[in-house]
Amino acid sequence: MHRKPFFLLILAFTLAACIPGNFPVTDTPFVTPIPFYASDTPAPIIIPLTDTPAPIIVPVTDTPAPIIIPVTDTPVAVPTARWWDVYFTDPLTINNPEVIAGSVEEKLLQLINSAQTSIHIASFEFSLTPVAEALIAAKNRGVDVKWVTDDENGLKYDIQPGRGQFSLLTEAGIEVKDDAGRSALMHNKFWIFDNQTVWTGSTNVTVNGVFKQNNNVLVIRSADIAFIYEREFQELWNNQFGPRAPSTVNNQWAILDGTPLQVLFSSEDNAVSNLIALVNDAQVNIRFLAFSFTDYPLAKAMIDRAAAGVDVKGVYETFGSTSSGSEMKTFWCAGVPVRQDGNPSFLHDKIIIIDNTIVVTGSLNYSSNADESNEENVVILDNAEIAALYLQEFEKLWNQAHDLGPGIVACQ
Repeated sequence: MHRKPFFLLILAFTLAACIPGNFPVTDTPFVTPIPFYASDTPAPIIIPLTDTPAPIIVPVTDTPAPIIIPVTDTPVAVPTARWWDVYFTDPLTINNPEVIAGSVEEKLLQLINSAQTSIHIASFEFSLTPVAEALIAAKNRGVDVKWVTDDENGLKYDIQPGRGQFSLLTEAGIEVKDDAGRSALMHNKFWIFDNQTVWTGSTNVTVNGVFKQNNNVLVIRSADIAFIYEREFQELWNNQFGPRAPSTVNNQWAILDGTPLQVLFSSEDNAVSNLIALVNDAQVNIRFLAFSFTDYPLAKAMIDRAAAGVDVKGVYETFGSTSSGSEMKTFWCAGVPVRQDGNPSFLHDKIIIIDNTIVVTGSLNYSSNADESNEENVVILDNAEIAALYLQEFEKLWNQAHDLGPGIVACQ
């Protein structure tokens, strides 16, 4: 997905929607909800119906106060709920699994508890008992709850100490499937609520994922995006795994309140090739946070942009960063600033931010296995407000990280 053609394609569809005759017609007119506020002593509301309006008195109590509702040529702006939320784990301050308040887990529980019809989950592993209990309660009130997980790290690992949450689900009648014994991973971490809301990002629903690691969550409220994820969920549910799974990449995008957004699934959508095309278009800066970054072509694309004057920086998870497959040395020896993270557990994010406006997030580590074999998802969006939050998180983790000291890498 090369950035310029992608956004031109989005623009073409947008313009097409503006051609006369292309507007949807329904029997149900669009109504803008207008909030009102009630109190024991209502405030006056004035409706000017003429150049010199007379107040309209509406009795609301035994001794009514006048309610005057002004109607003018300048409409009052009605606030609308935004379509997104972004959350970051904070293991330095929110690190006690016994205290859910303020945590990412609390946000997930709110979505589970408000679900009305369905919760479909594709998530790698699981160890949060309050989440299991909330899913069981949802099942008991008639919500369709289904979960696809990995075999080794999901169902088979459920017998380990601290686990057993999948057993709680199955004992309550919730169906859980795994990825049928594949050597590759079902590594997704996405949830679909009521075919309306998607929860995705890098966060495994585990004690470590929420309370010890650095992770991010993107919540997307969009029936169009939920449809894209639900279609992928149904493929997984029906044992369609790996590069032979059907790709619908040309239909995996939407414009949400002016924000172009595309979804990629590996291994069928060639996700890393699309990320390289985005990086090649970078003009100002590139920032990345990476649990695992072993893909040389993606690293080279970033290094080439740095050589062309683009400001490139990245933070690596320390564990594995000096392995033979890691590209941290490649960056460092090319003069691109990279650091090792400062979290005594893991920096588990998989984030790229380009030109202060484009955000890449999801479950995909920047590796050949993730791109070519695993089940992963990636979200790419262009929104400066969202990007600012991810840049703020990058700066925080960059400041907690440390430079590569003498002897960590040897450039030849």
